[in-house]
Amino acid sequence: MEKFKKEIPFLAIALIPFAYLIYIWNRLPEKVPMHWNGAGEIDRYGDKKELVAMLCMLVGITYFVFLIIPYVDPKQKLQNMGNKLNNLRMILTLFMSGLAVFILYSVQQKSSNPGFVFAIIGLLFAFLGNYFKTIKPNYFIGIRTPWTLEDEEVWKKTHLMGGKLWFVGGLLMALTFVLPNKIQIYTFLAIAAVITIVPIVYSYLEFKKIKNQ
Repeated sequence: MEKFKKEIPFLAIALIPFAYLIYIWNRLPEKVPMHWNGAGEIDRYGDKKELVAMLCMLVGITYFVFLIIPYVDPKQKLQNMGNKLNNLRMILTLFMSGLAVFILYSVQQKSSNPGFVFAIIGLLFAFLGNYFKTIKPNYFIGIRTPWTLEDEEVWKKTHLMGGKLWFVGGLLMALTFVLPNKIQIYTFLAIAAVITIVPIVYSYLEFKKIKNQ
């Protein structure tokens, strides 16, 4: 019962988009916008029932994955993170629910603002980067490469460097909000590529350095 009480805030936040969809359901036409291009123009319509599947994938999967992984982690390191893991869960649940509500609102209004989405995603990356140094070695969360999983020192160094990189990169992603629509998505993707690839290469180089000592 105590565990269930602790889950109530997470569950309540995860259910907000579903409640909002129920609220607007009868106001939506049978065919609704389902995708926008980088300029914010609608380029695909679909049955409004697809919105239910979208919420299940965006919010439902996030909620249940983070609920389960501490119990299936072979290293049992995630459970030892305590409130730090719960704080991470809360932020990710809030983010996914907020993003889902924004998408539903955009569907209802038949308009979208990609720059706003990029800014929010960038701030999430910055937050995650700030959290990297607290993540213990595990198979589910963090920069999981063959080299970080093989050596705990490589894990620590990679997450320390990667955390700083994600924090700065996330803020730069958020700033793409002020760029012209035509270059927003390309700048965003370029930054995302850098903060993804660099930590992977860094973990390999650190692993080789430690092994050659």
